[in-house]
Amino acid sequence: MLKKYRNELICDFAEEYHIYDIYQLPAQLAAALAAGLRADSRVKTKLAGLEFPAYFMLLAGISDKLSLLNWHITGEQGSAPPMILASLTESNKTNPVQAMTSGEDFEAEWRKRTWRKT
Repeated sequence: MLKKYRNELICDFAEEYHIYDIYQLPAQLAAALAAGLRADSRVKTKLAGLEFPAYFMLLAGISDKLSLLNWHITGEQGSAPPMILASLTESNKTNPVQAMTSGEDFEAEWRKRTWRKT
């Protein structure tokens, strides 16, 4: 689990327990703390195969149903409102987030995107 979801586990430990170096912990303690994380923690969400916590998906579905109900009650003017849940669960979406490992990488990418020479 540590290799595949390393970053999520580090973030969860930092947020929940204020532990920033998980490699200094004994293995049994780290396992006990990982098991005690909330159900909507980053690592447990990823282990469940979800992109977002379950409550987040439930709220998006509720919002979609309410907007459709409102659209229908008000006389169905125009096209149906866009669905939030569908936009969250699209599998062909690309992830626009790009991570850098050093300041030099960031500076090089910044120069490339802003067309700056220096």
